[in-house]
Amino acid sequence: MTTARPALDPELRELLADMPLMSRLDAEVLAHLRALPSTPIDSLLEHRQVDRREVTVPAKDGVPIPLSVLSPANADRSTAAPCVYWIHGGGMVMGDRFSQIDIPLDWLDRFGAVVVSVDHRLAPEATGTVLVDDCHQGLLWVAEHAAELGIDPARIVVAGASAGGGLAAGVTLLARDLGGPAIAAQVLICPMLDHRNSTTSSRQYAGTPGVWTSEMNAFGWRSVLGDLTDTEVSAYISPALAEDLSGLPDTYIDTGSAEVFRDEDTDYATRIWAAGGQAELHVWAGGFHGFDALYPQARISATARRTRTDWLARLLA
Repeated sequence: MTTARPALDPELRELLADMPLMSRLDAEVLAHLRALPSTPIDSLLEHRQVDRREVTVPAKDGVPIPLSVLSPANADRSTAAPCVYWIHGGGMVMGDRFSQIDIPLDWLDRFGAVVVSVDHRLAPEATGTVLVDDCHQGLLWVAEHAAELGIDPARIVVAGASAGGGLAAGVTLLARDLGGPAIAAQVLICPMLDHRNSTTSSRQYAGTPGVWTSEMNAFGWRSVLGDLTDTEVSAYISPALAEDLSGLPDTYIDTGSAEVFRDEDTDYATRIWAAGGQAELHVWAGGFHGFDALYPQARISATARRTRTDWLARLLA
């Protein structure tokens, strides 16, 4: 029996027709994907007036965590800038601090924001809470160096896409529970929130090639969870497990109707509302996983990015 699925946006369907799609991910395929060239950050910066600084921050176990600090050049230093702390996507198993970096660079252009992107360790080499702890350590460094970086500590936004969105949610929960650092907002773009991989949308996007399928999702989660049993999985790794979503900062969540994370993302927003929090949720009709990162030129992508940016403009004002 053919599984019923929401139709793709017509323009996205046409663009996706030229992209090689996968249905599975394993160690061999992962090695091939990791060998592909990284995002060409220099070409993204060449038409911008940006000061770039590379630093390393010690992880909890002493391993150096690279951070890239991208600041508007010639900015008015009399006014502290907002900061976007960016966590990249890649299913917990690939990507680097320059993956999807064009998204927060738009906010550098629009708001004069300082963008700090973290290169957390990847699974399966790192497992358990290591990834989210790395991200939290980087955020602590940003908050501690806010004055030096020209950042307003009251306007730090944690943002990420896909696995980075899940890690952003985990970092925000961790910061809440540890009493800091203060986070003004979290922007969760098609976030990877639930290791159980058992929602209706997870089942709809199983057994068929795609940008990110249920089978690929299962591989990513197996890689990061290692030998942990279900009862040992922390909500900081799999934020959908968090029993209490109260006390979180303003939250923006967006996802596509035609993707594996749709239901866990909408559920997370619903539970924030149920806890008395503020969340803005957008489910883009016909959007597949990561559509606006892969095809920013599509009409639906431009609308999604503009809507996200308009929300940030209201919040940062």
